[in-house]
This record gives sequence, C-alpha cells and structure tokens, in this order.
Amino acid sequence: MFEHEKLYRGETALDRVRDFHVTIAGVGALGSNLADSLSRQGFANLRLIDFDRVEPKNLGTQIYSTEDVGMLKVDAARNAIFRNVEVEPEAFSKKLTDSNIKKLLRDTDLVVDALDNSEARGLLFDFCAEKGIECLHTGLADGYGEVVWNESYTVPDDTGVDLCDYPMARNLVMLVVAMAAEEIMDFIVAQTPRRKNWSVTLEDLRVTSMQLIEADTTN
Repeated sequence: MFEHEKLYRGETALDRVRDFHVTIAGVGALGSNLADSLSRQGFANLRLIDFDRVEPKNLGTQIYSTEDVGMLKVDAARNAIFRNVEVEPEAFSKKLTDSNIKKLLRDTDLVVDALDNSEARGLLFDFCAEKGIECLHTGLADGYGEVVWNESYTVPDDTGVDLCDYPMARNLVMLVVAMAAEEIMDFIVAQTPRRKNWSVTLEDLRVTSMQLIEADTTN
C-alpha cells in the first residue's frame, strides 16, 4: 500500500514510522490534512483531538466531504483515513484542558499543534515543555505559515477571529502540511534529525528556514 514511500525511504524507515505514535491536536485545515498525509506515508499510530463539528465552510480547506457536515471532525477524519488506507486513528472529541491534557497526551512520541486559539496552544506548549514531550507547532496567518519546534516557539496572541473565517488559500494549507509532514518524517528516520523551523509566504512562494532568518538578524 505504501510502495512509493518504501521505494523512496526504504523498508527500515517505514518500520520506524509505523511504530511511531503521533497525536494531532486540532483537525481543521492543517490537522485534518496532516493526519491524512501521515496516514498515506505509513503512520499507523495516530491520535486525533478536536471537539468541533464539520461545517460547510470547512470543505474547501479540510479533508471532509458534504456527507460529513454536522459530524464530529475527529469521527469524520477517522472514517476518511480508514477508507483511504485502512488505518484507524484514535479519536477524542474533547476540548484540551488542564484537567484532561495528561490523559489525552499519554503514551505519545510526538504532539502536533494544529489548534486555532492561543489558550490551547499555550497549554500544549507548557505541558510538553514540562513533561519533555516532543511538540511541533503549525500555524497560518493570512498568506503566512510556519512549522516550529516547541523549544523555539512563541505562543501567538489571539486575533479574536475564527481561523476558518480568515482569507485562506488551500495551497498555503497544503504547503504547511507538506513542511510539517517532512519535518516529522526526518525527525523519525534521519540518523541526525535536522529539527529545523520553517516559514512560508504564499505571495512570493518563499519557503525559509527560520534559523537562517535568526542568523541574518544577528549579523
């Protein structure tokens, strides 16, 4: 089923990926597409966390179909992924809180932040830093996207606007998803993971290592 990934990365890499547990917090534009992409790359141990339901406005940038409108996003995502590759993620329709975060993030190797509000992002940031859990943050704002490891992340302020109501290009969503998926893959299979942070601006189609930006600023 994963022949192209096997040809490109090798059997050993796919064995590592299959056994690696990833928790995705938020299955909207970034989270749903990332879960779909990872499952198609051979990830068999996925956990999805989100309490929202699918709305018609989600269909342009997320993996859901018209038949999914009204369903819990985690259930719709789980069903779609199972239909595609016969992988069945764990699905938790929960809002991430102080009282449940320990349970929701139990026994995971990596947490991906694909949330849409600063309070939940901050909670995830603090918990993962305290517990030593690897965490990769993904985010969008207008024509900008980023993928940042926890140790370099700054929790953004809330804009007060639902991310789903932003002007948002599907191409930017897919670019950020591709960057996150490849950074996760490198983290698992590389002998020396690069652990780089990335930004992308859609208008000039510029993908940049944020370490290079920091270096330029200090020189």
